[in-house]
Amino acid sequence: MKELDPLLHSQLRLAIISLLLSVEEADFNYLKEKTQATSGNLSVQIDKLSEAGYIEVHKEIVGKKPRTSCSLTGKGREALEQYVSALKEYIGEIF
Repeated sequence: MKELDPLLHSQLRLAIISLLLSVEEADFNYLKEKTQATSGNLSVQIDKLSEAGYIEVHKEIVGKKPRTSCSLTGKGREALEQYVSALKEYIGEIF
């Protein structure tokens, strides 16, 4: 059986990747609202996904405020596809 990617096996990191799958990019506040995560925890998990190359983080100043947004990379999309495939192997024909 395929091993489940431990980086994606975290509930919050999996939620971030899943949200980014359906949008071109998402800003920090959107991800925070959708995941109900604290700013600190979300920031740490975004850093982990970025370090792995699963997402790209874009930082800019809009007006006088910083804006952080994230987008899914090809590597991140592939990792999610492999994760889902491995999960299907574990689940089997149940669903």
